[in-house]
Amino acid sequence: MVEMHLSAVRVELPSNTPILLLQEIQGAQRTLPIYIGPAEAQAIAFAQQGVDTPRPMTHDLMRDILEELGATVECIVITELRDRTFYAEIRFLVAGQRHAVSARPSDAVALAVRVDTTIYAEEDLLDAEGVILPDEDAEPPEAEELVSEFREFIEGIRPEDFEP
Repeated sequence: MVEMHLSAVRVELPSNTPILLLQEIQGAQRTLPIYIGPAEAQAIAFAQQGVDTPRPMTHDLMRDILEELGATVECIVITELRDRTFYAEIRFLVAGQRHAVSARPSDAVALAVRVDTTIYAEEDLLDAEGVILPDEDAEPPEAEELVSEFREFIEGIRPEDFEP
């Protein structure tokens, strides 16, 4: 398993579809993008921002039930991608016994943010579906550098490169 952190919840344009971005903490810092529903995106955002609602939201209720039963959420694990659907597990401890419950990744992450627990992804899943996103803080290349790279590319082209 690879330890992940909640990098962001964003909206992908032009479809306006919320996307959950989990990024590995060590290594290449691959990101696991998972499309989620708007309600789950809002629930995660509320938890991140510490928004209190007049009545408990579903994930707050889940946290409260687990606490009332004396359960401790040990971690959540994004386990697999099957038929274009991601799967997760909520792993918890009750009276010294370990349990795991299948969950949607969005629900698992919404709970994880509320109980401040660790998020993991299976290594095989991250190898298959993880992507390396460009560093938004990185300086863009200088114009001269781009022109130089393009010139090298053009000078290296041969007619046989275009043959089928």
